[in-house]
Amino acid sequence: MALPEKIHLEIVTPEKQLFSGEVDSVTVPSTTGYLGILPGHAPLLAELGIGEIAYRIGDRTEYSFCSWGFVEVLPDRVVLLAQEAEMASDIDIKRAEESKMRAEKMLSSKDSNIDFDRAQLALIRAISRLNAVKHRTAKH
Repeated sequence: MALPEKIHLEIVTPEKQLFSGEVDSVTVPSTTGYLGILPGHAPLLAELGIGEIAYRIGDRTEYSFCSWGFVEVLPDRVVLLAQEAEMASDIDIKRAEESKMRAEKMLSSKDSNIDFDRAQLALIRAISRLNAVKHRTAKH
C-alpha cells in the first residue's frame, strides 16, 4: 500500500473548527514534547500540551497556539481536539504581552496566596502565543 502524499489536519476547539485541510506535515505540542507528523505516520493518540502547532502547506508554514486536549494521528489524518487554540494571525499581541507581564509579576511575588502553578501555566501560554506570532511574522 502506498503512503499518502498529504495528511488531512483538523484543529477543533469546543467553540469552533479552527482549521481543516490537506497539509504536508504537522508539528504539535504533546505533554511529553513536540511530535512531528508526516503522511503515513503510525496511529497514535497523545495528550496535547501548551505550545505551537506548525503545519506546512507546500513552501509555506502556518502557526497557531494550543493548550490542552488530545491529538489523534492516523496515516492519512490528524485531529487535534484542543481545549484552547488560536491561529497566530488572530492572536492579540498586546493582550498576550500583558498576560505575560501579569504572570511574571505573580511569579516574582512573595505573596503566599499566589497560586504559583496557575501563574506558571499562564506564563507558558502567553509565551507560546507570542512565539506563534513571532514565527509567523518571521516567515512572512
